[in-house]
Amino acid sequence: MNETEFTQRVVSTLESLGIPYFITGSIASIALGEPRYTNDIDVVADISLATVSKILAEFPAPEFYVSESAVRDAVNRKFQFNIIHPSSGLKVDVIIPADDEFNRLRMKRKIRLAIDDKHFAWFASAEDLILKKLVFFQMGGSDKHLRDISGVMLVQAEKIDHAYLDEWASKLGVSTELELVRRRIHERGQ
Repeated sequence: MNETEFTQRVVSTLESLGIPYFITGSIASIALGEPRYTNDIDVVADISLATVSKILAEFPAPEFYVSESAVRDAVNRKFQFNIIHPSSGLKVDVIIPADDEFNRLRMKRKIRLAIDDKHFAWFASAEDLILKKLVFFQMGGSDKHLRDISGVMLVQAEKIDHAYLDEWASKLGVSTELELVRRRIHERGQ
């Protein structure tokens, strides 16, 4: 199983179960921005305790490893759990979103993009991806996030809703980081 097949398996499972979701993180950065190597698959999914057993049934051992207690804990604490495909070494981080205004907006603003020639999935919008990566940059300072943000801003350019981006950067406390990225892009002459 390759990364695309694994992603498609997770996405089709969530869609068949009627679970709202979107792909975010590195895969979304590549889809909306510039290509780079990654083995991270991050999916935000609004999984409830009522659907835990159905999720587990779709990813049976030994083909997959999913800890039932980790899934239940993630749903209860609005955290994350992993779905692992041991034979390929691939892992999906399934992130359970907090029930707040920003996460509700992110779910409403998701966009449909191709995973490959035959399959489509929901992805975080460019603006919401940028905002979350700004938060992660602020928390950990990894330059990887700034590169991803710059790539998305350059590729999506005129499509980006800057008013929304500015409003939510202020609400999330990452306006300084957003301006840093904008300065870097401007200094690069792009």
